[in-house]
Amino acid sequence: MPSSKNAIRRTTGSRGISESIQGDPLNWRAWILAARPATLWATVAPVLVGSALATAAEVFRWDAFVVTMLAALLIQIGVNYANDVADGTRGADDERIGPTRAVAAGLITPRQMWMGVGWAFGLAGLAGLYLIKLGGPWILAIGVVSIVAALGYTNGPIPYGYYGLGELFVFIFFGLVATVGSRYVYDRTLESGAWVGGVSMGLLASAILLANNVRDIDTDRAAGKRTLAVIIGRRNAVLVFALCILGGVLTPPIGVVFDWLPPATLFTLLALPIALPLVRKLQMHVTGPPLIKVLKGTARLQLIVALLLSGGILIA
Repeated sequence: MPSSKNAIRRTTGSRGISESIQGDPLNWRAWILAARPATLWATVAPVLVGSALATAAEVFRWDAFVVTMLAALLIQIGVNYANDVADGTRGADDERIGPTRAVAAGLITPRQMWMGVGWAFGLAGLAGLYLIKLGGPWILAIGVVSIVAALGYTNGPIPYGYYGLGELFVFIFFGLVATVGSRYVYDRTLESGAWVGGVSMGLLASAILLANNVRDIDTDRAAGKRTLAVIIGRRNAVLVFALCILGGVLTPPIGVVFDWLPPATLFTLLALPIALPLVRKLQMHVTGPPLIKVLKGTARLQLIVALLLSGGILIA
């Protein structure tokens, strides 16, 4: 394993960040870094949409909202920790461009990171016990399947994140499951609007992962990590990214056409001026800070679409 100083210099280009994190006796900054806070909007967004639908149906409960949000964030943090340790031990993060990965940089040992994974999923499970009381056995099934799928993303004998299936996983679990599940927990109702919102959130969450994988395409290929971007090539991956971005913004208006969502959710179209420059930037730049900005911008876009969609639901 390369020294932590060299690894951090490659991934961030900043010795100051290296010294700051390494000088922290509790290493809490490294744990926050490994949680990948810029991507956590992918969890916040679908819970907001599901909760807005519950509010419109007059079944919203603050306890359900807070516990659902907490459980969802803990699961994503667990996923990010598991991904950090898997990629770090497999060498996929050794030469990457972008934020420092804690295990690859030597900031957190693999054993410590696995303990972090255990704590994140364990706390999510405790929160899930309360949600099971509200939503019944289906919530238990959703929680178990989500954690198993999370662990299998970059770990296990066949890590499907290494075989081009990462975006599908994100679409299902960070889109459909997160949105529909967030709505279901309030009164055990499955409504069409939640599925439409889930498709929108899933496409945008998949775009976040695509932006990350397009940025890392060369280092992933060298490490034997066959993401979707590696398999189909950069040009096609950018095209899929564009389709996900546009699909995420345009799905709610399609829901309006079929009377699955109220007309006010057409507000999501206001996000198009934010979405289109992201596609252009990913087309124009191959490496460097602009691609990191695309990833963060896509995460913000998902939050903006979620807020516009939720607002349209609430004022209907």
